[in-house]
Amino acid sequence: MTEQPLSEHSADVIVVGAGPAGSTTAYYLAKAGLDVLLLEKTAFPREKVCGDGLTPRATKQLVSMGIDISEEAGWLRNKGLRIIGGGVRLELDWPELASYPDYGLVRKRDDFDEQLARQAQKAGARLYERCNVGAPIIDDRTGRITGVHAKLGEEKREVTFHAPLVVAADGNSTRISLAMGLHRREDRPMGVAVRTYFTSPRHDDDYLESWLELWDRRGPQDRLLPGYGWVFGMGDGTSNVGLGILNSSKAFRELDWREVLKAWCASMPEDWGFTPDNMTTPIRGAALPMAFNRQPHYTKGLLLVGDAGGLVNPFNGEGIAYAMESGQIAADVIVQAHARTTPAQRELALRNYPQILKDTYGGYYTLGRAFVKLIGNPKVMKIATQRGLTHPMLMKFTLKMLANLTDPTGGDAMDRIINGLSKVAPKA
Repeated sequence: MTEQPLSEHSADVIVVGAGPAGSTTAYYLAKAGLDVLLLEKTAFPREKVCGDGLTPRATKQLVSMGIDISEEAGWLRNKGLRIIGGGVRLELDWPELASYPDYGLVRKRDDFDEQLARQAQKAGARLYERCNVGAPIIDDRTGRITGVHAKLGEEKREVTFHAPLVVAADGNSTRISLAMGLHRREDRPMGVAVRTYFTSPRHDDDYLESWLELWDRRGPQDRLLPGYGWVFGMGDGTSNVGLGILNSSKAFRELDWREVLKAWCASMPEDWGFTPDNMTTPIRGAALPMAFNRQPHYTKGLLLVGDAGGLVNPFNGEGIAYAMESGQIAADVIVQAHARTTPAQRELALRNYPQILKDTYGGYYTLGRAFVKLIGNPKVMKIATQRGLTHPMLMKFTLKMLANLTDPTGGDAMDRIINGLSKVAPKA
């Protein structure tokens, strides 16, 4: 884009990071008429470690943002989730709901993120690529963030950006949050995803595939690991194959997960082509910050969205839907605060943001933390896969629970049970 003159390095809101959380926040802010700067440290297109599979929850967010999700525009649709474990192979269609579509999508992250950023630009957000944000600018008198220092372009020119509000959408490492004293909560689950791509005849699958039993067969004794494997067809001749692992066990710290992925792929049927010769990218890994693992979500002019606020679903490791939803919630809170007439009134509106997040996800995430503790025990995991997978009705309930797909009002008995459990669980 053409560079703005230095006098235009100020706005109503600065959003740091143009991943799904940041671009969604910027889109809704710009659409509401606010002047927003969207600062992205790399240049598009750029790769991110992800399964590339989107549930109906994420699909709904894309529709709301006006993204063209047709097959002609390069999106591959999927009907549901295929679950493999305990010697059972079960295909579960996404539930029929009033609140969400009955299909998911697949799209590579390298251009998925760019589509959202360009949509934010179209709405009026000012996007700076190759803008590496460093330290926050803090008002000595109030302790509030009032902008950021950054290095811009290939020449790394030092610039400052100013705004009364800053949104941290800079992912799990979220340097801007750390600089403001917001550290990760050690009592919250953390996951790791490792993945690669293979040229494979399985690329055209219309179900996302999840392997609930993750066996490490490299030692003298087979070992069941605390996590799951996935195979997502990309529709372009390749499959995204990866592992999601929880930090709730000793194995998490002991193992080289890239080696585990290689061994797991080697155990797959030969005709799927998951061999080193067919691998199209190196194996890459990324952290999955779960269940509000960084709080508070608002303090001193800084709001946290997406991975920066630890919004990954602890049940299934899904992050994109919650990144986009939190971006929309944050934008709505900021727009309302912006319309208030006094600083005290604005602050009152902004301080409500963490409570809205807790009301929306808190109880569900608490249930997810309990679930993570349970499946961290290989014995529990083994019983769950062997017994649970033979009951299709129970698995239908489990799919709704794991993917957080229920109708909030009306709905069936399963929806009412899940919604009820989420309501009564502590919203920590």
